[in-house]
Formats: sequence, C-alpha cells, structure tokens
Amino acid sequence: MNNETKLQGSDWYAPLRKPERPQENAAKKKKRMPLGLKLLLGSLLVVGLIALSARLFSDGSPAEPTQRPGLWEPLPTPAIRTEDELPEDWKDFFDSFYTMEDNTGKAPELPVVEKRPDWELKLVPAEKEEMDLQEIYRSCVPSIVGIRAYEEKEIGYYWGSGIILSEDGLILTNAHMIEGCNRAEVILQDDTVHESLLVGYDRQSDLAVLKIEAKGLTPAVFGDSDALTVGDSVAAIGNPLGEDFRSTLTDGIVSAIDRGMHYDGHSISLIQTDTAINEGSSGGALVNRCGQVVGVTNMKMMSSFSSIEGIGFAIPSTTVRTVVNALIREGKVVGRPAIGITVGAVVATAAEHYELPEGLYVSSVTEGTDAWEKGIRVGDIITAVNGEPARSTNDILKVRDGLQIGDTIRFTVWREGESFDVDVAMMEMNDVY
Repeated sequence: MNNETKLQGSDWYAPLRKPERPQENAAKKKKRMPLGLKLLLGSLLVVGLIALSARLFSDGSPAEPTQRPGLWEPLPTPAIRTEDELPEDWKDFFDSFYTMEDNTGKAPELPVVEKRPDWELKLVPAEKEEMDLQEIYRSCVPSIVGIRAYEEKEIGYYWGSGIILSEDGLILTNAHMIEGCNRAEVILQDDTVHESLLVGYDRQSDLAVLKIEAKGLTPAVFGDSDALTVGDSVAAIGNPLGEDFRSTLTDGIVSAIDRGMHYDGHSISLIQTDTAINEGSSGGALVNRCGQVVGVTNMKMMSSFSSIEGIGFAIPSTTVRTVVNALIREGKVVGRPAIGITVGAVVATAAEHYELPEGLYVSSVTEGTDAWEKGIRVGDIITAVNGEPARSTNDILKVRDGLQIGDTIRFTVWREGESFDVDVAMMEMNDVY
C-alpha cells in the first residue's frame, strides 16, 4: 500500500483521502514557510497506524508483515521538505497534508451461518477483588484463540487473535482480520483447529463474529469500559508475531479514553494504552485488573523514521456489546447515523501561514448524502457544530453519536472568506459507506 497519513500539530489527527477538488478560482498566496511548520512537516509527518496482523506461511514462520486493508502504514518521506516546495494554494497544501488512498476493504467471503445464534453479550459489573497478573492470566487465557485467515489463491495466511464469547463456539475478532478472505480457522488453547462460519462483520467498528462447532468452551467475561479512567492498570492477552508467541501477556495502563480515530470515511472512538501489542494481537483482549475484557486490541502507532513506544489502541467493550449483539441478530449493524464527510483539523501553523480560520478542513464529501445535496464541498472549513467551535473530529463525533437517522446537525462553514450555516440530515451509515 502507498497510504499516507499525517499527524496534526496540536490536536489528535485524522488521516484523510485525497479527493477530486472542484474547479474553483481560489486566491493563491505565497509566503515564507514558518519554522514551526517546517518542523511540523519535517518531523511529525512520519507517523502511521497499522492493523495488527501479519502474513504467515503454512509452516508458521513469520514472513514480511502484510497490512490489512483500511488502516495505515508509515510515510516513506515527509510530503513537503523545503520552503520552495510549499504550495501557493492552501487547498493544495491540505490535499498533500491529508492524503490517503481509498482502501475500502473487500468483504469477507466466508460461508455464513444458516441460523442466527440465540445469544447476547452482556457487560458484568466489576464487583470482585482485583487479581494479580498471574491470576489474570490463568483466568483469561483459556478464552483466547488464534485465527488463521486465508485468501483464495494466496500462499500463506493472516494470523491474529480472537476471544471466545460463548460456550458453544461464538468467537470475536477484528473485521480487518478476515477482509477479503474465504475461510478462517480458529485454534483453541488445546491446539485443536476448527473451521469457522461467519456470523457477522462490521468494518466501521472493526469487529467480526465467527462460529465454530464446539462445546464446553470457556467464554470471556466482559466488563464495562465506561468505568475505566486514565491511569487504570490493564493487561493484554493475544498472539503477537506468529504462532510461536501464542497466549502472550503484557501489562500497562490506560493512557487515554475516547481517542477519535478517523479512517476510510468513518470514525471510531478507541481506548489508548501503553500495553505492548504487536502484529498478530489483532482481536485479542484488553482486560482490567478484575480479569474482565474491557477492550479488543486492534491498532498501534508506529513509524519507520521515529521511535514510538507504547501507543496502542483497543475497541471499548461498550462498543463491542452494541456491535456484537447487532451482528448476532442481523449479521450487520443498522440504524447508525452518518454524515458523509471526511474532515481534519486546520493546524495552527497552516492557519497562520495561509490566513485561514481555525476549524476542520473538508477533504471529501460522499455524493448522494444530504451534506452533498446541501452544498458542502471539498475545501470548505467547518468552524462550528451546532454553534460550538469545531477544532477536532471529536467535536463532530460527540454530536453525531447523540443523533438518530433523519436528525439534523448544523455546520458553520467558511468558504473563500465568507461564512454560512448548513443543516445536514443524518443518513444510514450502510447507505453512505
């Protein structure tokens, strides 16, 4: 993949696609590049996120890691390196600053279950005493499985992790683990291998549920991720780097909560942790000190050009509960509101250099959405959401997530020196992406 992602200067970041920009007579300016912007572009634009899965050959020895569709890999070089290369047009700058190929993953082609399982995921309050790490491992490791996912006509397989949901063989893993694959095997702790069927798959949340024919399994206990606070101790159990490192335990803390990550036109809020996770940990468990699963590990931050340690991510159990129960009922998630725009923060140095307002740069708009019909276009800058300043993607997400399909959200939009308000209706996410 030749994906590119850039890190914002003073805010969390949102990698975006590079869209076709409408023909406009934008005023062009040429100024000297501030030192702060040079440093930002020269040292911070090298960071990328990768999906935590690796391609392995059938003998179990690791090959070169293969990135799963839809996430990011490090930049080969900074996009802008010298003053002379700074674009005259600020829109050209943002087209370069927020760049990502369309990596919409191919849906899995696994055989699907014939009958919907009669099961529901529930979160259990943390009432028992905290365990030490040895007790956590003994309690949780029986619920962790290995996943081998195969693409048709491809040599080798993708290796990752999964969590046992039910005694009769429901298995949770990441959606990116099985994208484009036509079969998947589940390896239990006793080394038995089971072919799996697909129960449901949701790319937006990066979750999938599989089913194997088995009885007497040890299901994981899921706790409430909303009870987590920054600094809480957590541990991760998964299968990093290949089958030789199955059932690995690492520990750390919750570094941040509600990190809004934006990719391929949609967003997800994740738990950030310094717990060590690596390729192959995808679909593994992030557990609290009571031995309850509070997250599903799915990403980490890394770079080929800068030392990055201890920045990993997990899908919160509150999200897992909602998505898993929808996948079990219907095989997909419905009724989720979407806007159909892709945005990224206008970094302060760029705002100063090009004399732009603070806000969110619109990098893409999905045709056919209400946002498109109401006239929002690439190059617009959203300065407020429902009258409140918009400075990060979370400023939109926290409003959107409280709405239903058909509800409206008001954007204050800056375009070529003028501001205006637009009321945009929420649409069904499956109709947008």
